[in-house]
Amino acid sequence: MNNPQQFYRSQIDAHNLSLKKVKKQLALSSTIRLFLFLSIVVGIYLGYPNTQIIIGSIVIGITGFIIIINRHTDLSYIKNKLQKLINLNQLELDVFEGDYSKLSTGKKYIDPSHPYSHDIDLFGDRSFFQYTNRTTTAAGKNKLATLLISNDIEHIQRKQEAIKNLSKLSEWRQEFSAVASLVDVSISVSTIRQWLQNYTPFVPKIMRILPAIVSGISVLMIVLLFMEVITFQVFLLWFFIGLGITGSQLKKINTLYSKSNKVKDTFEQYYKLVDQIEKSNFESTLLQEKQQDVINEKEKASVILKQFAGILNALDQRNNMMFGVLANGLFLWDIIQCYRIEKWIATHHDKVDQWFEVIAFFDSYNSLGNFAFNNPDYIYPELTAKGTILNAQDLGHPMLNAKKRVDNDISIANEEFFIITGANMAGKSTFLRTVALQIVMSNIGLPICAKSCAYRPIKLITSMRTSDSLSDDASYFFSELTQLKRIVDALENDEYFIILDEILKGTNSKDKAAGSRKFVEKLVKANATGIIATHDLSLCEIASELDQVKNRFFDAQIVDDELYFDYKFKDGVCQNMNASFLLNKMGIV
Repeated sequence: MNNPQQFYRSQIDAHNLSLKKVKKQLALSSTIRLFLFLSIVVGIYLGYPNTQIIIGSIVIGITGFIIIINRHTDLSYIKNKLQKLINLNQLELDVFEGDYSKLSTGKKYIDPSHPYSHDIDLFGDRSFFQYTNRTTTAAGKNKLATLLISNDIEHIQRKQEAIKNLSKLSEWRQEFSAVASLVDVSISVSTIRQWLQNYTPFVPKIMRILPAIVSGISVLMIVLLFMEVITFQVFLLWFFIGLGITGSQLKKINTLYSKSNKVKDTFEQYYKLVDQIEKSNFESTLLQEKQQDVINEKEKASVILKQFAGILNALDQRNNMMFGVLANGLFLWDIIQCYRIEKWIATHHDKVDQWFEVIAFFDSYNSLGNFAFNNPDYIYPELTAKGTILNAQDLGHPMLNAKKRVDNDISIANEEFFIITGANMAGKSTFLRTVALQIVMSNIGLPICAKSCAYRPIKLITSMRTSDSLSDDASYFFSELTQLKRIVDALENDEYFIILDEILKGTNSKDKAAGSRKFVEKLVKANATGIIATHDLSLCEIASELDQVKNRFFDAQIVDDELYFDYKFKDGVCQNMNASFLLNKMGIV
């Protein structure tokens, strides 16, 4: 059995060691860069007024300078990636200590109208999403949220195999996350998709060959100037002609640049992520199929995306005033890059959606693989095709402290309905959320917090928490009825595991008892499977009339004038309630 915390500590130590070495190399690189710059200045000073020496010093110096700059840039990238890797491993250690503050809560995904997400703390502060999410792209985060709310019970075994596979690739997952997090992407994938699909070319046909002609003449002019065959005035005249040609398209170039500058970081990030996917050897068939979506082209997707990122970065060089003026005057630089962008879009825009989807898939599944790795003692449910819906031993909630958590056994057959009673704070609601989350996790393919589990896949629907935005009693009650109507309608079209917690709270106790009884009877008549928690002991009488209904309870006892809970799930009906005791104990009455 692996030890996740030990792994993260060893990774931090290894990356810190590598980081020290890279910092030394960066310091040396900076010194060489300064020396080279001074050499260029000295060469120009000593060579003046000899044009050949000056131009030669500049050309040789700039060439060397570019080589050093590129090496320095590569070293800086490595340094930043190592720092990200250190941060990622430290984050995991923080989560083990219960600190989720650096993780996204996923609050924006909260939807009271969803069949279950609002009821089981799937999103929001201290939610399962926050605990699980390690995505580094916006699309990956959206994909993970979609997986959690999909209620999809198809191909669970394939999902399990994919998560098992990724759980073994800890260093690969972290490399993927570090690479993705090095680029701050501010524009959504949907915006990029729309731009590529709706792009209208503007570069005139003549401009597709004119830059090559102008560039060739410019090189010749530089050679002639170096050989002192032409004067500097002639060279300058040709230079301004080039600027004039570029200026004729400046407005359209600026518009394209404005759009491309917003997306270049995304393509810079994505080509590196696709490259990492392409180079991997996955065992899971699901992962292999997704991998094929980026490597079944004649040319690898990473190469195509890298090419586009390079073009976008080349156009961005226009912001360097000296380079921009010289390159556009002598080589029509902006027009060349605009043509290359348009050609790339025309050729590859229809494949970008598929490539982006693969990135989102792996980013989201990395979180699931990370969850499995962090919980080596969790088990993958054994999937069954018929009979008992859920038969689990020592089932627990993954968000609770393992040292304090009380696990429970549960076995519920198809078309069986449990009525759970119990005192306040005895553990009913926590147990309901535990069962609900187990179903969600199992359907996604995740391992669950249990000693053993046989599970027949089934969709989930709940009514446990009415929207807090409804304040008056009529609206509150109507909201409850709406949720219950949604459950009844859903059962007409599919099979669901139903979890209810104290329904019909918005009416009087007598009406509530009668209504709850009729609703449970309707669910049983519809051959539904599920659980309802209630304080109304009269509801338990249905068990004597309907074979499908079973009574279960959580107990509370008063020992030495103190309230005691064992949080154990038991057969029967609860006899001990604690409201009066607590009112007295707290001096309220």
